[in-house]
Order: sequence, then C-alpha cells, then structure tokens
Amino acid sequence: MKTGATFTSKQMEALNTIKNWLAHEQRMPTVRELMVTLGYKSPRSAQDILEQLIVQGIIEKREKGNYRLVMKQEWDAASERTIDVPIVGLVAAGSPVLAKEIVEAVIPISSSLARPGSKYFLLRVSGDSMNEADINDGDLVLVRQQSVAENGQRVVALIDGEATIKEYRREKDVVVLKPKSANKKHKPIVMTIDFQIQGVVVATIPKLE
Repeated sequence: MKTGATFTSKQMEALNTIKNWLAHEQRMPTVRELMVTLGYKSPRSAQDILEQLIVQGIIEKREKGNYRLVMKQEWDAASERTIDVPIVGLVAAGSPVLAKEIVEAVIPISSSLARPGSKYFLLRVSGDSMNEADINDGDLVLVRQQSVAENGQRVVALIDGEATIKEYRREKDVVVLKPKSANKKHKPIVMTIDFQIQGVVVATIPKLE
C-alpha cells in the first residue's frame, strides 16, 4: 500500500461510502450500489473510482471479481490517524444474546475515539433497552476492552456466557445493570459481583437509514 497518499473529493466520498457499508451492511457495496449511493449515472463512473482506489492501494480486487478494503492506520485526505477496530458480533440491548467472537469486518476508527494504548472492539446492538441513552437497535457501539467499570458507565457485561449492554451501578457486593429505555418491559438486572465485564462503551455509531 502506498503511504502518504492523497485523495480527490470523489475518491474520499467513495471511500467513506465503502466504510459505511462495511460498518452497517457488513460487506462492500457492489459497483451498482456505489453508483446509486454516489449519484452517478452509469456503473462505469463507479468502476473508475474503484480502479483509482486500487491504484492508491486502498482496495484490492479478488479472484472472484469482488473487492476488499485494505486497511492501514493512516489514510485520509487530512492524514488523520485511525486505528483498525474489529466488529466482533452481536450484543443485545434487551434480552441478552450469545456473544459471537467472530470478526465480521475491520473498520478504521479515529484515534480521538479509539485511543492508542487500549484495545477496542465494535459490537452491533439488538433491541431497545438502551434507547434513552441513544443506543438503538442496529447501531454499532465502540467498546474499550476492560474488566472493571465505574458507576454510571455503560458496560458490555457477560452473564452466563451471554452479553448485554446496560448502565453499571455497584453498591458493596451488589451490582445493578440498569436499562435506559422508554420500553418499560426492560427491568434492572441485579447481580452479585461474580460476572464478567467485557468493556465500557465509549461511543455509538448510529445505524444508517
């Protein structure tokens, strides 16, 4: 991959579109989908942009004819530093679901959010038990991996091998995982301290409409 690459505004628009598709659709857009999203009149224009990004070393074409985004830590018009963060499955903001340790994709996140020195992962939210904390169904949450938390932080907690997002509260040996939802069916989960925190939510990436 080339270093110190610069991009035209059209290339950056295409690149941001590709990153959004990876984050929210878990795949690269097709040439026609890229054409429609960017407002081009023909697939050839979208194909030209993809070929330019291949030359830049940002994407590569696979044997089957589809494309793959090639990641690095510094690559945009402003040379903003980014860190590659994996999407590792689905987490429930509602009834807990099995935490799948399968990397769906890897996307670059600004180092102002994913700060060097800590490990991060992205999880996709399912459910509405945290919608009053602006964590909605289909969103991605950026999680800093750690096993402890402070009162009031939003945590990814592992309960009986299943993960859920809740607000963390602890008093002595009792932990309360509180929903923040307009849906009153969601109730606090009262725990002793013998459960596992996977990390603390540091940012939410809203689902694209």
